[in-house]
Amino acid sequence: MIDSTYPKSFASDNHAGVHPTVLEAMVDANRGDAPAYGGDTWTATFEQRVKDVFGPQAEGFAVLNGAGANLVGLALMLGRYDAIICPDTAHIATHETGAAERLLGVKLVTVPTPDGKLRPADITSRLSVLGEHHHPQPRVVSISQVTELGTCYSPDEIAALAETAHAAGLRLHVDGARLANAAAHRGCGLDEITTAAGVDVFSFGGTKNGALAAEAVVVLDPSLAGSVPFLRRQSLQLASKMRFISAQLTALLTDDLWRQNAAHANAMAIRLADGLVGVPGVTLEHPVESNAVFARLPVPMATTLQRRYRFHFWDEAAGVVRWMTAFDTKPDHVDDFLTDIRKAAL
Repeated sequence: MIDSTYPKSFASDNHAGVHPTVLEAMVDANRGDAPAYGGDTWTATFEQRVKDVFGPQAEGFAVLNGAGANLVGLALMLGRYDAIICPDTAHIATHETGAAERLLGVKLVTVPTPDGKLRPADITSRLSVLGEHHHPQPRVVSISQVTELGTCYSPDEIAALAETAHAAGLRLHVDGARLANAAAHRGCGLDEITTAAGVDVFSFGGTKNGALAAEAVVVLDPSLAGSVPFLRRQSLQLASKMRFISAQLTALLTDDLWRQNAAHANAMAIRLADGLVGVPGVTLEHPVESNAVFARLPVPMATTLQRRYRFHFWDEAAGVVRWMTAFDTKPDHVDDFLTDIRKAAL
């Protein structure tokens, strides 16, 4: 029987707490008064750290959450009759309650993909309407890194998308809620899958990497950066006590804490996936390239496990679940979960 609640969630890396180093950075920022709305030394330090990591042209802007980061970043590049090309699994298309279409007033042109990743041909297949006034005009290509299916683009794959988009007069946006996990998986720097690959605007996710309500919009095209302060304010993403957000992001970008957290989460996902080998009725649905494990198993088996563990069905009809690990997932957490998976399979 599996009937007692297990303390560690496998539902989302959003369920994890805050990394101790990030908490310490917030405590350090909690000394006396400081100017509001980003006029503080902690924000200045964060903005310089963005340049150190992503290049001197990079401009970083702290925001409150991932959906807001996407809205601000996309708004920089879109007009009133424009469209965004994205995978049909993209977070902006499936999990933000239509925010891009409702609040930006643009069209999402989705492309079916088997692994959550766009290819250059997916972009060109949607460009025949350019110049045709009966149709929204493709202006931005948006990808997720990591994708919603847990897969990761390589630097070369992103560069190919950027080249295709730019050749057609489009810009490339990256939803980087788990950008750290992708870089850790690829064994590269954050700049190699953004700046060097030709990305125009991206978000850098802190919340899923050990922070508390801390994300960033990073602009690599200097011609766009001047609009961010206004759009950030208009989009309700300007924090008055911004020092507490900036301090967290600086902590993650210092001494590669982002990589330590992401690499550990990824390793725990691989440990989980490896432990599933040979379990009756359980198969992996997608390659494990980040901190997400997509598994197919009998629905009764999954619901039995849910009596003790928190996790979600990705596709209940197909029996596909998503198991997520985090920076604070321990090997014992994974091993205990695997033990109960094997019991449930009997």
